[in-house]
Amino acid sequence: MRRRLGAVEVRLAGPDDADAVSGVFIASFETLTFLPMLHTHEESRAFVHGLLDTSEVWVAVDAGEIVGMAALSAELLDHLYVHPDAQGRGAGGALLDRAKERRPGGFTFWVFQQNDPARRFYERRGCRLVRLTDGSGNEEKTPDALYEWRSGEQEDA
Repeated sequence: MRRRLGAVEVRLAGPDDADAVSGVFIASFETLTFLPMLHTHEESRAFVHGLLDTSEVWVAVDAGEIVGMAALSAELLDHLYVHPDAQGRGAGGALLDRAKERRPGGFTFWVFQQNDPARRFYERRGCRLVRLTDGSGNEEKTPDALYEWRSGEQEDA
């Protein structure tokens, strides 16, 4: 299943995409300098390989290169990451749009409170803050924010 969304193609990830998806995940996570680094690159690669086996993972492809990834479970957007070098070129928006298509009834997701650029990105696209937490429920023990998107809610033009 492939569809062009502007200059970025969004398609379902396959097993051969694991290394490229891992590269996006690792590079993106490393920009979150407020987080403790709890995993080695090898552990992150193993995590992403497992994610491809257990979740619905979509990739954003720009000029033949995987530049973003989004993983969906039943009613949760588990992960959405765009390689830092590709941010601002539509990959994140295309992946979020695909999540909205795949989960038209809505979904929730977590964002670290200190990740202001991500929070602005989601809020501009019709997602709303549900609650803030102290981070005691996440692996990093870092304050986070639960967001949701529901079909029919107002989005900025």
